[in-house]
Amino acid sequence: MIRHHTGLDLLGPVVHNLPAEVLRPMILAFAFLYLACALRADAQISNKAIVTEAETFMQSAEARLASLSVTTNQADWVHDNFITDDTEALAAAANDKVTAATTELVEQAKRFDGLPMPADLARKFLLLKLSLAAPGPKDPAQRKEMTSIAASLMSDYGKGKYCEASGNCLDITQIESLMAESRDPARLKEVWMGWHAVGAPMRERYARFVQLSNLGARELGFADTGALWRAGYDMAPEQFEADLDRLWGELRPLYLALYTFVRARLFEKYGPELVPADQPMPAHLLGNPWAQTWGHVFPLLGFSENTGGYDLTSLLRANQLDAKGMLSYGENFYKSLGFEPLPKTFWERSLFTKPADREVVCHPSAWDIDNREDVRVKMCIQIRDEDFVTIHHELGHNFYQRAYKDQSYLFKNGANDGFHEAIGDTIALAITPEYLDKIGLLHKLPPAEADMPILLRQALDKVAFLPFALLIDKWRWHVFSGDIPPENYNRAWWDLRLRYQGIAPPDARSESDFDPGAKYHVASNTPYARYFLAAIYQFQFYRALCREARYQGPLNRCTFFGSTKAGAKLKHMLEMGQSRPWPDAMEALTGERQADAGALLEYFAPLKKWLDEKNQGQKLGW
Repeated sequence: MIRHHTGLDLLGPVVHNLPAEVLRPMILAFAFLYLACALRADAQISNKAIVTEAETFMQSAEARLASLSVTTNQADWVHDNFITDDTEALAAAANDKVTAATTELVEQAKRFDGLPMPADLARKFLLLKLSLAAPGPKDPAQRKEMTSIAASLMSDYGKGKYCEASGNCLDITQIESLMAESRDPARLKEVWMGWHAVGAPMRERYARFVQLSNLGARELGFADTGALWRAGYDMAPEQFEADLDRLWGELRPLYLALYTFVRARLFEKYGPELVPADQPMPAHLLGNPWAQTWGHVFPLLGFSENTGGYDLTSLLRANQLDAKGMLSYGENFYKSLGFEPLPKTFWERSLFTKPADREVVCHPSAWDIDNREDVRVKMCIQIRDEDFVTIHHELGHNFYQRAYKDQSYLFKNGANDGFHEAIGDTIALAITPEYLDKIGLLHKLPPAEADMPILLRQALDKVAFLPFALLIDKWRWHVFSGDIPPENYNRAWWDLRLRYQGIAPPDARSESDFDPGAKYHVASNTPYARYFLAAIYQFQFYRALCREARYQGPLNRCTFFGSTKAGAKLKHMLEMGQSRPWPDAMEALTGERQADAGALLEYFAPLKKWLDEKNQGQKLGW
């Protein structure tokens, strides 16, 4: 027989000699202690059961979303490569299903809110909530309306053209080429205005899309869709925005030095009527439809041809490379670091050049169709330097996707979205003269004095891009919050472009225009802060990999091509996917736990000194 002890039994015979007024409180205390222990044991059993239930729920949710993602990826791929009303409808239907399923699962997951659980499981519940860039409303009709609008905006962008009076119509690929090469300001203005007209028909639908997406975000517990986006960086949304402002504050002096130098040279080329001294630069004269990168105006900046010692576009064409040949160079870089070759299906299923017989979305993108092996790129490759760089960038996505393929579904992503964009750019930074020499495209290394024009050419893309990359989401965050209402969309857009970039439109714009819609990432609802982060991360990653490769010399001349030691460290970080907070991934590669503008500033330090000398006596900025 098992005897059950009470508080009296445990105290023994001593208890019987105590007075009642002492004994009663002691008995009550022991009774409460006994009850608390019993309740704690029951709570532990109950909590363990609920955690097990949460784990089972999450396993089911991930399996469901993984299956739906394949169907959605396939539908989006077909739509982007064969733009018709039918493929638009199919893509919208597929995206509606995954949005509905995610919304449903997030709602069901609320029953586990506040439950103590293992860190990796808690992270999955958070990532589930953050997984949609456009969270759909619970109401099926409203959700379907939102996904249909999203598909139609993508179609409008993909089919967008500027048709001249002669009847000749130019798509965005042709427009980019024309604006890169033409020096006729009237022609550039005409084409700029023509392309930006593509946004105007999107305006009302975009405003409705914002309403519906915000409704879905609020149902998930966020103030608006912008707040949801900012919550995806392992810090509070307001802390994230403050961190971006910190980084921009550190980088702005370098941008102002570059801006002032470029404006002075454009002033010399086009005169004060088009480029007034001390005033904002006109958007159509910077070699790009969005004035987001300025590399194509390098020939106007006072350097003789081939000052940098080589012309990559000429080298590519002299070697008679086609699109696949350029892609092979990109793949070989990753292979030299120890990565496995791309699968056969990559070469069979990707889109490399623009078809002559159909409409496609030419904006370069990398795809992971089945979350395992079916990786692809979609590009309209031209044989030129910037496409060679873009190839290395897009393949960075593909090799990242393959590295984390063994993670569970919600961890199959970059540590944050800026990481995903930065990986390929890190590799592209290593496209140095030394790299081109190693792969046989360049047969004579340029002298040290060639570094300045090379750095300037890079800054026209890397540094000029920084404020543009920041302002896109600054605009959208305020659109989502309601601080920028629909009737002020375009004016607010140009106010931000003036404030951050010092850029003005070539002619008066009004609220009948919708110039943000002429940018792919607005039409496709792709968050853009990732590109600002990537522009900084890539230099941190690059510096770390150069150190790992035991490189010694000026940072801008480093290439870690062929370094399996650097490749092993990179691969280790990539394999983590999104399973850990991004500072952990950053530390795994760089030893640092925050975004640091110092690596970028170190890279361009010689150029900054040179620009300051050239800009003496001029007013910085606008």
